Amino acid sequence: MTELVHHARDLAPAAAVVMTMGALHEGHASLIRAARARAGDGRVTVSVFVNPLQFGPGEDLDRYPRTLDADVKLAELAGADVVFAPDADEVYPGGQPQVRISAGPMGERYEGASRPGHFDGMLTVVAKLLHLTRPQAAFYGQKDAQQLALIRRMVTDLNFGVEIVAVPTVREDDGLALSSRNRYLSESERVSARALSRALFSGREAAARGPAAALRAAQVVLDEAAAAQPPVRPDYLALIDPADFTDAAPGHTGPAVLAVAAKVGATRLIDNIPLEFGEPE
Repeated sequence: MTELVHHARDLAPAAAVVMTMGALHEGHASLIRAARARAGDGRVTVSVFVNPLQFGPGEDLDRYPRTLDADVKLAELAGADVVFAPDADEVYPGGQPQVRISAGPMGERYEGASRPGHFDGMLTVVAKLLHLTRPQAAFYGQKDAQQLALIRRMVTDLNFGVEIVAVPTVREDDGLALSSRNRYLSESERVSARALSRALFSGREAAARGPAAALRAAQVVLDEAAAAQPPVRPDYLALIDPADFTDAAPGHTGPAVLAVAAKVGATRLIDNIPLEFGEPE
């Protein structure tokens, strides 16, 4: 049976950890199952903490779903040994921290440009949770590609002794990437939101013709979706070098991330797919 723990003093070191903000869904379950498979007989810890440092003014901290009982059940079915659900005083004793981790230039682009300070807050809590749970490996979804890249960079730059494991994005039957924010979409908004994954898949199909062709193909789909009802309002569509999260050059070769962010109604969604470009013929 999965143990529910609220205080770090009651935690034993984990073989693997999955960090979440709760409202768990099948995407989180895939992370937990991957952690379980890697950990073997070792302890798998799932953290559930809605981190206030990641939310800017006007964002959805207060209405972010909190479903701890359901989260514990899902975590147990997926193979977790422990759910660590601290309150804010446990994670930030004495109030918000005066010393924080800066995401640097990598945290100022794309999602960071739309959500200033978001990645500083994310890295600060990830660092704290890594210290508190003491895992050998930590598992993150590829859906949050910039988050994943920044965590990897932090672990490398600051010499954390933990392996970062990426798990592929889980999608619903209509292609929409699983997200706790999908529940905010109305039926018609959800239909429009499918354009995000369609744009990415279109870019992937065109990728054999090079980076520019991949971007053009994705943009065509988003342009059509902008005229739909309700409209998709893109924030960015970009082909990114995952090493430093800058725009991939026109002649880019090797791995890349095709990423999109857009609003549908009042809900902001992100999605991405990994691509690989060879040398031009």
